[in-house]
Amino acid sequence: MKLTLVGAGPGDPDLITLKGVRALAQADVVMYDALVHPDLLNHCRPDALKVYVGKRRGAYSCMQEDINPLIVHYAQQYGHVVRLKGGDSFVFGRGYEELEYARQHGLDTAVVPGLSSSYAVPASAGVPLTTRGLSESFWVVTGTTKAGQLSADLTLAAQSSATVVVLMGMHKLPEIARLFAESGKGETPVAIIQNGTLPEQRVVTGRVDTIVARVGETQIDNPAIIVIGAVAGLAVDQFVELVTAVVTE
Repeated sequence: MKLTLVGAGPGDPDLITLKGVRALAQADVVMYDALVHPDLLNHCRPDALKVYVGKRRGAYSCMQEDINPLIVHYAQQYGHVVRLKGGDSFVFGRGYEELEYARQHGLDTAVVPGLSSSYAVPASAGVPLTTRGLSESFWVVTGTTKAGQLSADLTLAAQSSATVVVLMGMHKLPEIARLFAESGKGETPVAIIQNGTLPEQRVVTGRVDTIVARVGETQIDNPAIIVIGAVAGLAVDQFVELVTAVVTE
């Protein structure tokens, strides 16, 4: 009985690791999330059981409290379970919770890291999280805590000169923008990248003071990543034609 956590990468099915592909090919059961590209299931054996356990805001197929015992159940019934999770399982993926639960119930465990959307998606839009003269470090912060509130770390991040990457934060964007504006960052560039690394990727740019209006104009929405900081301004220059083309469609 075994659980292997596999990071599926940021969206593009070609961005999964070779080790992840090999794990999928060996799995008896694959439990996969909402943001996993369906093409990745082609790497599974034809006889492998494929179980969708996606969790998206407002549309839950399976609660986390149900997923943990399901992993153990399928491992006991079939043998090797691969838990395929978007990005990297240990970056806001609740992967460690699943790993510990499996261990407590006698399963062998393994982890195959994945490319995290926190840095891969900005890279796909031409936004370096660090670059000399603009940013020496970066924060990766969840937009919403378990309690449904803004993370206290966002307040600290807003006072820093570092690049700030916010995951799962679109529904809190007005609050995030207000927080940064109150920290004197109203003119700071912002880039929002929807469906990063995929053919339907969209990039909308602005400033802290204007980004909420820009989102309203362009109707950009989840799944999306918010990048706040001087480096986000690079997307304005490099991708202005892409943004214009997308917005006017």
